[in-house]
Amino acid sequence: MDDELRCALALYRAPGVGPVLFQKLISRFGTAAAVLATASTLRAEDRLTAATLTYLKGPDWVAIDADLEWAQRPGNLILVRGDPRYPHLLAQISDPPPILFVRGDPAVLGRPQLAIVGSRNPSPIGRDTARSFAHDLAAEGLVITSGLAHGIDGAGHEGALDADGGFTVAVAGTGLDQVYPARHRDLAHRILARGTLVSEYPLGTPPLATNFPRRNRIISGLSVGTLVVEAAIHSGSLITARLALEQGREVFAIPGSIRNPLARGCHALLREGAKLVETVQDILEELTPLRTVATISAATASESPLDGDYRILLECFSYDPLPIDALVEQSGLTPAVVSSMLLLLELRGLVVAQSGGLYTRANAESPRNLLN
Repeated sequence: MDDELRCALALYRAPGVGPVLFQKLISRFGTAAAVLATASTLRAEDRLTAATLTYLKGPDWVAIDADLEWAQRPGNLILVRGDPRYPHLLAQISDPPPILFVRGDPAVLGRPQLAIVGSRNPSPIGRDTARSFAHDLAAEGLVITSGLAHGIDGAGHEGALDADGGFTVAVAGTGLDQVYPARHRDLAHRILARGTLVSEYPLGTPPLATNFPRRNRIISGLSVGTLVVEAAIHSGSLITARLALEQGREVFAIPGSIRNPLARGCHALLREGAKLVETVQDILEELTPLRTVATISAATASESPLDGDYRILLECFSYDPLPIDALVEQSGLTPAVVSSMLLLLELRGLVVAQSGGLYTRANAESPRNLLN
């Protein structure tokens, strides 16, 4: 058993220790084990509450060992930030979760994702629109990410799963030992067959109202962009969209009738600079590296040369598998751009995605020969 992971879970479960404080303590002491070892010397001056200090001196090891036992079951995983399988785009936000609980294939978290969010009580047209966009975008190779909620979230997940080879990620606001809402239990099982369930919340965490706004930063943080289908003027979907803007990601909104109260949130986003969307092509054209995926056929894709940033990125590859962060550092491109470009390179057979979020060249030829 990994003692550092056990200690990290203890620190993570301590009341009052959020992502920012967790990281500050790790940066100060080096490891979670060192934080616990010095718990008796910590004081309130260290920005720790009395409840936090009390817990750190006597963590709930029963709950922690239950987390570890859960992670030993097939398909379950606990990812600590710094693990090469931890999603690179999420690691770039200001307050990434120190720990992620994952069910399903963690490699899906490293693929280019588009968030689709909106009302829990959408109009029939809104629901159909979300399902249709999710289906077509998933068919183009984007993983559809949402929050497993009623309404637009559920329609987005379903549309992605209905596409041939489509994948989806559901970010939960509870521990992964439960499904919320319970009505989506069957949907959650479908997602596990071709996607991933993920949560920052430990096992046993109930669906508290405060969990879901925090969950939204993960939805946007995992994604290269966020599409809002229908949303009231004061809604969690607008929180997600504004978080995406703060994270430097693209935001898209579908306009609606001025008589539809669920269109007002989208209209507000459009006034704030979101991209107006009428077709799937509008999204693919904005995500420049994906435009080629949408517009060139498989036959011409294998023949037409790549240039510019694609040449720079492909020449970063060696014979050894590389994580996205290494490719970002070597190429000088942004994480969102690299993540998107890898999709096209993979479709063209130039790179191969491996487990653990690693990528390697598809063969031993020179990158220059492949590009010409």
